Amino acid sequence: MGASNKNAQDNIQPKGNKKPLQVLHISKKDSQEINNEEKSSQEDLKKENIAIKPQIIKDNSVKEIKDINEKTKDFDISQQDLTQQDLNRPLNFSEQNTDFQLERTVDEFDFDESAFLEALNANEPIGATGETISGKVIAIESDGLYVDIGGKAPGYMPKKECGLGVITNFKEKFSIGLEMEVLVIKEQNADGMVTVSARALILRQSWEKVSSSAKNGELINVLINGFNRGGLTCDVDGLRGFIPRSQLEDGQDYQSFVGKNLKVAFLEVNPESRKLVLSEKKASLVSKLTSLELGQLIEGEVLAVKPYGLFVDLGGASGLLHQSSLTNGSIRSLREVFREGEIIKALISEIDLEKGRVGLNTALLENSAGELIIDKQKVMQEATERALKTKALFDKKEQDK
Repeated sequence: MGASNKNAQDNIQPKGNKKPLQVLHISKKDSQEINNEEKSSQEDLKKENIAIKPQIIKDNSVKEIKDINEKTKDFDISQQDLTQQDLNRPLNFSEQNTDFQLERTVDEFDFDESAFLEALNANEPIGATGETISGKVIAIESDGLYVDIGGKAPGYMPKKECGLGVITNFKEKFSIGLEMEVLVIKEQNADGMVTVSARALILRQSWEKVSSSAKNGELINVLINGFNRGGLTCDVDGLRGFIPRSQLEDGQDYQSFVGKNLKVAFLEVNPESRKLVLSEKKASLVSKLTSLELGQLIEGEVLAVKPYGLFVDLGGASGLLHQSSLTNGSIRSLREVFREGEIIKALISEIDLEKGRVGLNTALLENSAGELIIDKQKVMQEATERALKTKALFDKKEQDK
């Protein structure tokens, strides 16, 4: 009972069943092998990077840059041993290498203004729309011809613009070298070529001619070439003229005038709207007006009395006696002095052939202001003698024109 077990202490186990720590021992030889493996892997990576690195190709431009750098090496401030004072002082290249010289060429730096303006004028486009230019035929095609107008490109004239009407002998009428005046109708295109016309120039000259004739009250003879509901048609220097039925002396059988000549006057001339209206009646009136003179004393019947004046028959034509030319005195109503159907005498003070109008004057026959109102009969009886006194006045007016 009392016996003790001596081996009891030897049989006691540590609590928690913990295992003892194991230490990994690496020898020096093993560590060297690991380092060698890491170095070899890094060298392999470097070789791979070198293998995939793109190859740099040097061209001539790089070589030129190097040459420039070599030449300007002496001027590189960073390569010179400069003091702080030298850095603050402005550079003076004259003190540097005298072998360096700036090359200066005339083309790069000099400017000749006269030569520049001359070059501009040489390249300036020739031929603005509406401009008249003299040229020479240099080529003939089936659809038109080319005219040398002195520009960088010739002018082109379509066949329909070569003249008025239909041109049957086109190549015979226009020969190489033929000089002619043309009108520019379209400015230059991308090739520098303008479109010209001989027909447009002829029509412009025709409008200028008829405008001048109308202003001077000239009469012309025209050949009637057609008719319509409103009247007759004719040709005037290549322009289409129209004579309304109301402007014919006898407009009943107006179709019978086709193929006949009529003497007409210009009633309306408008180049912008291309409107040319003629009148046979006005031609008869103008024929009578051309026989009249400024300052001439006429006698006629009062046809109508209006608030602004009265109309007097001049034997197929009528003259207007405006209220401002009636008397030098004050008058309330024209009917206080004249009435319709009365025969009066008056001086011709204006002749407008273009409008077919004659202006009259009775105030110049007065010896005193308002005499015509006080004693009209005396003024009319002495009108012939009094008219002689005004002759010098109208002669001076005629000279001032």
